[in-house]
Amino acid sequence: MGDSKKYIPLYIGIAIAVGVFIGSKLNFQDNNEKIFATNSKKDKLNRLIDYIDYEYVDQVNTDSIVDVTVNGILENLDPHSVYIPVSQYEDNADDMRGNFVGIGVSFYVYKDSIAVIRAIEGGSAEKVGIKGGDRILFANGKKLFGDTINRDSISKFLKGEIGSKVDLKVFRKGEDKLLDFKIKRKRIPIISVDASYMLNSQVGYIKINRFSESTYTEFKEALDDLQNEGMKTLVLDLRDNPGGYISSAERVLDEFLEDDKLLLITKNKAGDEEKSYATRKGDFEKGKLYVLINENSASASEIVAGALQDNDKGTIIGRRSFGKGLVQREMALGDGSAVRLTIARYYTPTGRSIQRPYGEGNSSYYSDYEKRYRDGELLHADSIKVADSLRYVTPKGKIVYGGGGIIPDVFIPKDTSIENETLDYVSRNGFMSYFIFEYLDQHRAQFEDMSYANFKENYQVSEALAQEFISYSRLQEAQIDLTNYNGALKMALKANLAQQLYGPNAYEFILNGNDVMLQKVLELEQKAGSN
Repeated sequence: MGDSKKYIPLYIGIAIAVGVFIGSKLNFQDNNEKIFATNSKKDKLNRLIDYIDYEYVDQVNTDSIVDVTVNGILENLDPHSVYIPVSQYEDNADDMRGNFVGIGVSFYVYKDSIAVIRAIEGGSAEKVGIKGGDRILFANGKKLFGDTINRDSISKFLKGEIGSKVDLKVFRKGEDKLLDFKIKRKRIPIISVDASYMLNSQVGYIKINRFSESTYTEFKEALDDLQNEGMKTLVLDLRDNPGGYISSAERVLDEFLEDDKLLLITKNKAGDEEKSYATRKGDFEKGKLYVLINENSASASEIVAGALQDNDKGTIIGRRSFGKGLVQREMALGDGSAVRLTIARYYTPTGRSIQRPYGEGNSSYYSDYEKRYRDGELLHADSIKVADSLRYVTPKGKIVYGGGGIIPDVFIPKDTSIENETLDYVSRNGFMSYFIFEYLDQHRAQFEDMSYANFKENYQVSEALAQEFISYSRLQEAQIDLTNYNGALKMALKANLAQQLYGPNAYEFILNGNDVMLQKVLELEQKAGSN
């Protein structure tokens, strides 16, 4: 035993030498000084919050301080790295999943109660007979009306675990007593394909409002239906689509592009590249394609438009897109909140980045619309500023540019008159929808037995209803003259009626009746057919 003791220093020396050797082979880029420096920065923030929590003269909600701190950090990175607080996380998650668990109604908090706008098609509420105009007064005995009612608390009672049941008491005009409904909660789709229908015997139309988990399934179903109706040419409407999941955009692209066509390149901080290619799937690779974009088409929408343009597939119509070429990943923060952190940049198949510069701060970045307006870009294609250093060439020799958005092949100017801007805003932001709800609340019986086909072909918005809306919206007081837009106003009112009576597909069909970009598509198709 005495002999073994004298070897202990030798064993220790060998162990240290082995440790040094192994350590030399590991690629630690941070030395101890940097690691401790990083920890000291974290400690500084923690200590400051603790000081405020324990020592500050007034009571302070330190959770809100943390939220402000996180937001401040992210705002100094880039415009698209964002913080999602606990209070907003579930709604954000539902929106991106493309579904939520609930009873399946759209509603307003109208005066002091829940007023059903319409039961969502295929939802539990529709199956048991809930109708537009109904007031939901109680859920499992819980009162859902009165001065203290708010939308968040309502959603908490109507949503719930999948398969769970809720007992509703509902007031319906014309009924002597409250109606009882027992409804099982189920997954309710949040539709991302707003509309799909035939523009004529050969041209189909699909509008995608965002790219969620369910988008490809919705899109494929719409595509199949239109092909069964004889579609040879598709108009894919990505206007005002802010993006979403890249994977969903790639699956949609795969329907249009042949095997092994490059779809997208992403590059991270280390310079590592990932390339995505089309697969053997694809049911519209031979079909003719038009893609509609505008200044609000962003991210995944731009991936679709850029990949098609760079592969010489289809015609891009509209105005230069938003210009977002950054990839985010959602990361949980452990308390129910999360960050969406930019982890890479994406590039179109020719290698161009379409991310606009953001070095002048978020305020300047998000006021780019005003700059485009002042520069005349929304009205004239030749006002779009491009850099020759960012010039790229597609396989068939078409010139395309990087540096900020997708520039369309066919430019369509925006109607920037105050009358049209106002009409477009009130039609799509919910203001006109609220007016229509109040109108239907008084006149719903008029439409009770009217089919969508009959409504579409025969219903005309009266002059009295148009004037009632003008008075309601106080547009005359704002000195906005809609005289030359009377037809467009009536069409918007009819579209909002259709939406509440028959759903989003009916809304888009009617509102697109005088759409300039769609008229351009049909004009191009007519010219192609005559050649």
